[in-house]
Amino acid sequence: MTALLAAPAPRTTVAQSPPRWVRPGVAVLLAATAVLYLWNLSASGFGNGYYAAAVQAGTQDWKAWLFGSLDSGNVLTVDKPPASLWVTTAVARVFGFSSWTVLAPQALMGVAAVGLLYLTVRRVSGPAAGLLAGAAFALTPVSALMFRFNNPDALLTLLLVAGAYCVVRAGEKASPRWLALAGVAIGFGFLTKMLQAFLVLPAFALAYLLAAPTTLGRRVLHLFGAAAAVVVSAGWFVALVELWPSGSRPYIGGSEGDSLLELALGYNGLGRIVGGEGNMGGGGGGDGGANTGFGGATGLTRLFGDSFGTEISWLLPAALLGLVAGLWFTRRAPGTDRVRASLVLWGGWLLVTGVVLSYMSGTVHPYYAVALAPAIAALVAISGHALWLGRHNVAARAVLAGMVAGTGIWTCILLGRTPDFVPVLRWVVLGLGVVAATALLTGAHEFRRLVPALATVLVLTLGLGTLAYTGATAAQAHSGSIPMSGPVSSGMGMGGPGEQSTDGELAELLAGTTTRWAAATTGAQAAASLELASGRAVIGIGGWSGGDPAPTLEQFQSDVANGEIGYYVEGGGMMGGPGGGSSEIGDWVAAHFDATTVGGRTVYDLTTGTTR
Repeated sequence: MTALLAAPAPRTTVAQSPPRWVRPGVAVLLAATAVLYLWNLSASGFGNGYYAAAVQAGTQDWKAWLFGSLDSGNVLTVDKPPASLWVTTAVARVFGFSSWTVLAPQALMGVAAVGLLYLTVRRVSGPAAGLLAGAAFALTPVSALMFRFNNPDALLTLLLVAGAYCVVRAGEKASPRWLALAGVAIGFGFLTKMLQAFLVLPAFALAYLLAAPTTLGRRVLHLFGAAAAVVVSAGWFVALVELWPSGSRPYIGGSEGDSLLELALGYNGLGRIVGGEGNMGGGGGGDGGANTGFGGATGLTRLFGDSFGTEISWLLPAALLGLVAGLWFTRRAPGTDRVRASLVLWGGWLLVTGVVLSYMSGTVHPYYAVALAPAIAALVAISGHALWLGRHNVAARAVLAGMVAGTGIWTCILLGRTPDFVPVLRWVVLGLGVVAATALLTGAHEFRRLVPALATVLVLTLGLGTLAYTGATAAQAHSGSIPMSGPVSSGMGMGGPGEQSTDGELAELLAGTTTRWAAATTGAQAAASLELASGRAVIGIGGWSGGDPAPTLEQFQSDVANGEIGYYVEGGGMMGGPGGGSSEIGDWVAAHFDATTVGGRTVYDLTTGTTR
């Protein structure tokens, strides 16, 4: 039993070709993933208009591309670092700005992430487990949601999987080069979504420290080198922003002191975990309360609750059981055992990230759980494959039966949360789980003719429910700032504070301007809507939360005096209350310029040169 999960993985050599089914299987996996993530993609329009507007700005101005500005006039940036915008803007610059070029890069990132996960798991457990891991990852509802959307989470997840692949390669021959490449991936993950990328570092370091085939001193030295790679690959842009004269670059949106480092440690760092100004979970409820768009109540059950449950938890019970069993069965394996090292890597990833998401009391959204999907899929594949190989052992069969039965029961419960969605499916999956678990426990595997049928039932139990839910997710259009998976689009996905539709008459008015900024309005999301409708730069006064001091009243007055802003449009909104001079600007405009109505919105012409 000790060596049950410690058996060496199947490896191919020049003289030993892979089985014939491997290449067609990988081709089908990647092609099916591409179809799932790319099909009818433009139905979601520009997805998250906030980030789409930044892509549009980046296609119009190089500095906006570099810093991730919301507008091509470079008043302020979005409240995340710009790595994901760099990629999407590059595509939009080459092929033109459109819904497709905004959303397709994330879909292709998803295909790449699935392929990388297959390669990573295959190196430890063989091609069958690799295919199972890739399919489980691709068919997780939150994966389909995020890889068909333009939030930074898509690139972050790809980079995390790339980092895991490099760690596995590094652990095979104690390679400092591969470990440094893992550090580079995590460093660029920081430039994608800041400190969330660092949650996998404890697992990566522990897996290498335990299993790399070299002396302890060299392992530690290699880890220091990888840490330096993280610092350099993330720090170059932080240094660039900090050293660049603030007067000639956009204000760093979301920060209190125009600092990217402060943004990482504050609003996008500890603020997300402990809450605070601009980081109120559940719209100000601290622990999220019953607001599913903001994660629900904190605690270890959050990932199974109404908010996160159908996004990520379909295979979570099986992954946790497989992790515990795998670590127990390999407890006396050699120190360099690769299966145990992989369990430590993926298990540590799952536990650290899962606990953080479970107890975050600041801003948290269910789609953050996409970062858990690769770890869950890998754990189920690696442990499940090893247990299947050891199915002649009673203990192995019992654990595998528990994983399958637990998945069937939990899938039945999750599908019951949307009772109108294929009602019979929950009972089919439950029945398959019972049949598979019973067959395992009673020794049906001893009959060779029954093995293919048993394996099929196992796979169907693990994947049928999530396949249906993921297909329903892909069939829905998603937009706004808080998309959620499922057979019905969530109302939370319709938009965040301040996002409004733009009337055609108003869009035409702004499109005809020749000033540096077509208009200004309160709030970044309202500005993004105007930008996308008109194709022109719009100042989002106060940024995402309304609290950014950009522009100040004095700066705004100077720009108006210089004829650089065409109009002021009322009707924006903000989360954080009056901040950054946003109310002062609106009051000043109302006191000095005449109002008119265009497309149902109150508009002030700032170029007339006449004030009241």
